[in-house]
Amino acid sequence: QVQLEESGGGLVQPGGSLKLSCVASGSVLSILSLGWYRQAPGKQQREMVATITSRGDINYADSVKGRFTMSRDNVKKTIFLQMDSLEPEDSGVYYCGFPAGTPRYWGQGTQVTVSS
Repeated sequence: QVQLEESGGGLVQPGGSLKLSCVASGSVLSILSLGWYRQAPGKQQREMVATITSRGDINYADSVKGRFTMSRDNVKKTIFLQMDSLEPEDSGVYYCGFPAGTPRYWGQGTQVTVSS
C-alpha cells in the first residue's frame, strides 16, 4: 500500500507563485517515480502536469513548461512542484500520483485557485 499526501495549495493572484509538496509513504521499497496531475473545474479527467522517473528524468505538460519546476527529495520521499507565473487556467485540484504515467495510487488533492 502507498500513501500520498499533498499540501501547499491556496488562493493566489495571476502572476503569483505557489509551491506544492507531496510526501509518499508505504510498503513499496522505492517510491521515486511520481507525478503531478490536476483536475480543472468542471472536468472529469485529470491531466498530467509533470512527472519524474526513478532515474530523475522530468517531463512537463506543454502548458506549464518554463513556468513550473518539479523536484524530488529522495531521502524524504517527497516531490515538489514550484509553480510560477500562475494563470487562471492553472486553477484546479492538484493530485500526486504513483507510479508516474499510470497512477494507481492518489493523494487526496490540494486546491489551487488563481484569481484576482
